Amino acid sequence: MSHSTSTNDRLVYMANQIATAFSTQQHAAAVASTREHIHKFWDPRMRSKIFEHLDHGGEGLSPIAKEALDGLRSPSVAA
Repeated sequence: MSHSTSTNDRLVYMANQIATAFSTQQHAAAVASTREHIHKFWDPRMRSKIFEHLDHGGEGLSPIAKEALDGLRSPSVAA
């Protein structure tokens, strides 16, 4: 396993854990809460790596995590 793969695995795991924590909310709220958490607390380098992973199919990401990450890339997300 390469360093990049293990880093991606950790980031996928973390994103899914965040999504799971918010999964008791309505779907749209869970996505928004996951998106906000990742935006606030993840280093830009972490976000960059998970976006690369998402660009290659996002294997292993939950639907909530995928949707949240897709939303982070939109220009409407506040900095």
